[in-house]
Amino acid sequence: MAKKLYKSSIDKKLCVVCGGIAEYFDIDSTIVRLALVAFCLLGGSGILAYIIAALVMPDRPDDFNQ
Repeated sequence: MAKKLYKSSIDKKLCVVCGGIAEYFDIDSTIVRLALVAFCLLGGSGILAYIIAALVMPDRPDDFNQ
């Protein structure tokens, strides 16, 4: 079964994008959040990427909730 990128249903902060990315790559969500802050401080591209991801990423279906 292929892995799919969903918004997190467990790690909820703001729009749960960072938690979903962390679950997909099987890393700690704090690392993803720190990377987002770094991208935001280095030119602001992180803000745009986060907004786009929040709009595009689907919510996790109920049958996949942990």
